[in-house]
Amino acid sequence: MFPENPKESSISRFPKAADIIGQLGEELAFVAPNQDRGLLPINRFVMDLEELAEADVPPQLTAGLQVARVWLDHVLDGPGKFTKETIRNFNEWHAWMTSVLLSWQTGTATPAWPEGWALTEKFGSATQRDGSATTALPSGAEEPSICLDLAEDFGLLREFHGESLELLQGIEQGVLVLEENPADATTIDSIFRAFHTFKGAAGFLHLDALRDLAHDLESLLDAVRRSELPITSEIIDLILAGADALKHFTREVGSQLQGTNAGVPIVFPTRQIIARVQSSLRGESSPEIADPPEGVERSQTAGVSSAPMTKTSELQAQPKVRQSVVGAFRELTIPSPASGFVKLDTAKLDNLVDLVGELVIAQSMVVQNPDVQVINSLQLVRCLRQLSRITTELQRNAMSLRMVPIRAIFHKMNRLVRDLAAQKQKQVQLLLEGEDTELDRNIVEKLSDPLVHMIRNAVDHGLEDSADRVAQGKSELGTIRLTAAHQRGGIVIRIQDDGKGLDRGRILAKAIEGGLVKANANLTESEIFSLIFQPGFSTAETLTDLSGRGVGMDVVARNIENLRGKVEIQSVPGQGTTFTILLPLTLAIIDGLLIGVGDHRYIIPTLSIRESFRPAPGMVTTVHGHGEVVRVRGRQTPLLRLGHYLGTASRAVKPEDGIIVVVESGDAARGLLVDELIGKQEVVIKSLGRAFRQQNLLAGGAVLGDGGVGLILDVDTLVQMPYQPSRSAVPISPATP
Repeated sequence: MFPENPKESSISRFPKAADIIGQLGEELAFVAPNQDRGLLPINRFVMDLEELAEADVPPQLTAGLQVARVWLDHVLDGPGKFTKETIRNFNEWHAWMTSVLLSWQTGTATPAWPEGWALTEKFGSATQRDGSATTALPSGAEEPSICLDLAEDFGLLREFHGESLELLQGIEQGVLVLEENPADATTIDSIFRAFHTFKGAAGFLHLDALRDLAHDLESLLDAVRRSELPITSEIIDLILAGADALKHFTREVGSQLQGTNAGVPIVFPTRQIIARVQSSLRGESSPEIADPPEGVERSQTAGVSSAPMTKTSELQAQPKVRQSVVGAFRELTIPSPASGFVKLDTAKLDNLVDLVGELVIAQSMVVQNPDVQVINSLQLVRCLRQLSRITTELQRNAMSLRMVPIRAIFHKMNRLVRDLAAQKQKQVQLLLEGEDTELDRNIVEKLSDPLVHMIRNAVDHGLEDSADRVAQGKSELGTIRLTAAHQRGGIVIRIQDDGKGLDRGRILAKAIEGGLVKANANLTESEIFSLIFQPGFSTAETLTDLSGRGVGMDVVARNIENLRGKVEIQSVPGQGTTFTILLPLTLAIIDGLLIGVGDHRYIIPTLSIRESFRPAPGMVTTVHGHGEVVRVRGRQTPLLRLGHYLGTASRAVKPEDGIIVVVESGDAARGLLVDELIGKQEVVIKSLGRAFRQQNLLAGGAVLGDGGVGLILDVDTLVQMPYQPSRSAVPISPATP
């Protein structure tokens, strides 16, 4: 009945079980008839005990949990409130479970099984999870609808919405893991618990249709857990179809919480999904699912299960990456009750970051105030240093709060590739690398749409059909590689496929035909590829002959530019294409070098600076037809007189009268000739507004310590500038309207 050494087995599990039972007892002390207070916490504690019971525990503990589960499901699936009978039952159950724990700890005899405690007799077959007693829905039944009580449940619905998004993301990633390893019991349990959590929350909020669907999906996963059903492509498609329906409802909840169509009934398309689940539970073949209502995503169903299965896996050379899908899923679906995480309104977080940014500016203004600098006080110097240290640490911590791993958006691409590959009858594998790379949450949110579009193009148009790949001597399995890393002073994201590549000649011919470039234009390969980002470049012919790269790519480029990023393209015909997205780490604060050019001050991001020095006479020479170059550590580096490009009169007429700052972007570098180096400073980036929208030399502005404005230079643009400035250069300075 018990482990041979009960005291030894209780070392790791008994204290936790006892603590959970104690907390559950505290919740029971405050429950009351005809109320739902304490229902969800008690359900959560029982789930924690069920997870604990998966290890080696006394069978009486497991049996007691089964009884509690039947009672809880009866409440959640029914009235959603406690009755006098359920309160009495749970109090008796709590006392008995406490005795079981005590006997487990001491190794004494287990208390007798209470009379009348049966798993199926008390509430009948309606409480069973195997779905055997459920009634099939009539084929002509209308889809159920749900009305939200926003006035009474606004706070609860907002919390439900946030948790649902996490659960849905975890379910999708878990299913993708099962496609590669159908026997992964841990992932099956995690998906089961996710649907169980859905059911409990929906029952608590009286969302009956949502509760019923989650209940049936939970039953399906429970049958899989008990090895009554195998994981097949049909089961996987069915789980995803249910998840899509839940996603549709969750999206509608979010819209109503934001004031869109508030109070309008939400149609919940579940009838056919539930019928298919029940057929699977009875061992019958599932009927085809019809097209879903408008706005609901279509999962790949059994009708396309014969399509080549998409293989989604992480890089084999990165073992930590390999386990991240399952690891992230477990974190999302089964958080520890003792974890140190709290949910926070993102508006409050953004406001905190903005206030810290203003604090950085205010601290800099105090330190650099002339009236303060003339004070000869050692105590004041110490206080200002302490203030600077605290401000810097506060700023770093505030920024770290908004830094999130890119993992979630990467894993979203897994589902996208799977569905597109099945739709296009292609075999595709998506390789992920660098999912733990962190960047600003605001950037992650705005990066989703561009990535979705580029991945869709790679699957739909970049990769050849299987027959064409085999004819070219390629593997039938096409590969898309999605990576992220900290490089070049920011975040570098690459989307690489091994498909047909871009056709330079076809792109150039199409651009000339569309009047985007002149017929005699002498363009580099990079400039030709960048033409696909021009508005209006795409046509139906382009979709066929140019791999569809032009379709909507102007929108992709514009979205990335709005994030102060850029896109680079490398492509080899017949071998594939690589899109490289360069992004800043954050949109809020950067570390910059303050420089002076004429009467104005500018800021260069320090992460882009290689070195700075005052040139000696003769270091700068002129190359006929190109411009000036400076010899730096044995390399000839093009020199840009920054004042010429900014339209600002520079005091350094001779190079040796100024300072050269060597900046780099990728493999390219430029030497910028400036008048002086003023100092290093952390600055809060401010938007320049519409007046500066037509230029690309500036990335933003910043308020300096003395209250003046400094303009932040865009190094990537400067590095790509021609050696000689245009004669039409106009002043770009804080004084420019």
